[in-house]
Amino acid sequence: MITALLAVLAGLALLLWSADKFVDSAASVAAYYGMPPLLIGMVILGFGTSAPEMLVSGIAAVQGNPGLALGNAYGSNITNIALVLGLTALISPIAVQSNILRKELPVLTAITGLAIFQLLDGELSRIDAIVLLLVFAALMSWTIFQGMRSPSDSFSQELEQDLPSRVMSQRSAWIWLIVGLLVLIASSRLLVWGAIDMAQAFGVSDLIIGLTVVAIGTSLPELMSSIIAARKGEHDMALGNVLGSNMFNTLAVVGIAGLIQPFAVEPVILSRDVMVMTALTVSLFVIGYSFRPGSRRINRVEGAILLSSFCAYCSYLILTYLTPSALGA
Repeated sequence: MITALLAVLAGLALLLWSADKFVDSAASVAAYYGMPPLLIGMVILGFGTSAPEMLVSGIAAVQGNPGLALGNAYGSNITNIALVLGLTALISPIAVQSNILRKELPVLTAITGLAIFQLLDGELSRIDAIVLLLVFAALMSWTIFQGMRSPSDSFSQELEQDLPSRVMSQRSAWIWLIVGLLVLIASSRLLVWGAIDMAQAFGVSDLIIGLTVVAIGTSLPELMSSIIAARKGEHDMALGNVLGSNMFNTLAVVGIAGLIQPFAVEPVILSRDVMVMTALTVSLFVIGYSFRPGSRRINRVEGAILLSSFCAYCSYLILTYLTPSALGA
């Protein structure tokens, strides 16, 4: 048990460190080869914050642990909205101003609807996975096209301003790119092993570990970047991190896991976790679209409600699934 806990903690720490190094070095390499700053920000930085979820879910699928794969993806979505945006809004209310972000909210709602539709038959097939990945490719193409057409958009400007601090020498960029990728893969495997072992020790399913410990851990990059962005007044960046990550998780992370290993889906995932994810997504849509002119923002009260929802959800999971022996009864 202690070994598994240490493996999870070490895996999370190494995962976050390597993801940061990998993103910075990839951005630098892309810049040296002439990739436009806007595309670096939207593609590489967007992919980078979701790299932990992608690798953890992919490895879990390879090892035959679909509960951990789905729990990580959907749990991260719940964590991103309820914990990340809730805590960020408590620190600094999040204004919703960018045209791109206003379009992304209904798109995220539609993607969540697609996830529900695919899980109604109780399985995630390889065809389902391919559909998710095709939608993801189309969405990325559309996002890049819209970004290139609107270079004055505040979200685009914030992304480009964030790039200079990430640039390193070309030699260092290639070294850290390789090192970051290798550590990213190794730490993901360590985290998956520790999470599965912890689930067995506590007598809970790997789904619950994925929804809680692993999901919170892999969402730390979004949490840190959103808080920093909000404190700097870069509200579109804070909201964009979460929306982009949730789209990536629902489409690419689940799609890659299903493509590697199609699997049956526990009914409780649809009736409980996906419903919570959907409710939070719809609530974000409602919050972001205030009908009062000039007041589109997630304020501190709404942030507190989101954060309370996250605490209630995690408490329900823990109280429902911990065995009497695990509780010391």
